[in-house]
Amino acid sequence: MPPKISTEQRRARLAVRHHLAAPAATVTGAVAGVVALHATDPATVHLSASARLASPAVSLVERALYEDRTLLRLLGMRRTVFVTDVATAALVQAGCSADIAVKQRKLLEQHLGTQGHPENVPEPAKWLAEVEASAEAALRARGSATAQQLSEDEPRLRQQLLMAAGKPYEAIGNVTSRVLFLLAADGRIVRGRPRGSWLSTQYVWHPLDEWVPGGLRGWDAEQARVELARRWLRAYGPAPVADLRWWTGWTAGQTKKALAALAPAEVDLDGVPGVALAEDLEPVPPPPPWVAFLPALDPTPMGWQDRDWFLGPHRAPLFDRSGNIGPTVWLSGRVVGGWAQRASGEIVFRLLEDVGAEARAMVEAEAQRCAGWFGAARVTPRFRTPLERELAG
Repeated sequence: MPPKISTEQRRARLAVRHHLAAPAATVTGAVAGVVALHATDPATVHLSASARLASPAVSLVERALYEDRTLLRLLGMRRTVFVTDVATAALVQAGCSADIAVKQRKLLEQHLGTQGHPENVPEPAKWLAEVEASAEAALRARGSATAQQLSEDEPRLRQQLLMAAGKPYEAIGNVTSRVLFLLAADGRIVRGRPRGSWLSTQYVWHPLDEWVPGGLRGWDAEQARVELARRWLRAYGPAPVADLRWWTGWTAGQTKKALAALAPAEVDLDGVPGVALAEDLEPVPPPPPWVAFLPALDPTPMGWQDRDWFLGPHRAPLFDRSGNIGPTVWLSGRVVGGWAQRASGEIVFRLLEDVGAEARAMVEAEAQRCAGWFGAARVTPRFRTPLERELAG
């Protein structure tokens, strides 16, 4: 019989390893605890990292990203932008991003041949390879550049595509962002500091091997997937295999092969089959009661596909229609409510269940602490959820 690991034990591991009950000493340590931070919404990176520090500060996250460069923003699992430490970034690049680049390049070549202007792009594959090389050369010549600057240097980046012709959502757009997407997924360019504040989505691009000397090398795809699976299981395990496959975006075959090399132990998760690292079966002592205010798209609630064991019945008010989670209030390993920031800067919350007077006092204290370190910043999630909208007013 496989060993049993209870829901309470999974919550204890989450609390300690995700640095929610025990703050990390550094920003890099906070990120490593969850493997990767979601970066689709730039605010998530700073708020998620800061939620795991004893003395949160946006400046510490910016320093790790842009000065020390111990963290890197890259396209990774499920075609999503993440922030990881540099060592993990190399795993993501070899184990996830490279496959994405191949598939998305074929798709763009197809669109260039069907939704573009055939007279401008008679040979889509050749045309795209030339434009990619030219855009990268222009970036190297400048040292760094915005997308607009690169399109000035390489006018073919303004090639237009007519997407969804004849449908209500028909749109015309150029290929600039898609070409830069491919170069980033190939590990040739990287997003640097944003233009404007830390909430901006307009980034300055750099050659990756100049931003991180030597680039992201040293792993073949299969080795990288094994090590990435190990890191995920250390942070999110024990868990069902389906959760690993969902988080990575791998195929069933890739997931099976990575786990075969890793040889995890089979476990019983309160009646649900799961896997854990073979050396990670001993119980983790439960920490004292703790509270955390986690931002939209935080890596903890987004770390599993099956979330019932920590989310309970609270899905409807906390997720948008696309499956993006909004700001959540956590109590000792489970979601008990949601929160928002109003225009005044006030942090407001709503508990979705009765947690008792003592726990409510802890939640109120955490709301005040968050308001204090947020300072003058005003954060509206990129993907808004029902409860967050209602609370924000």
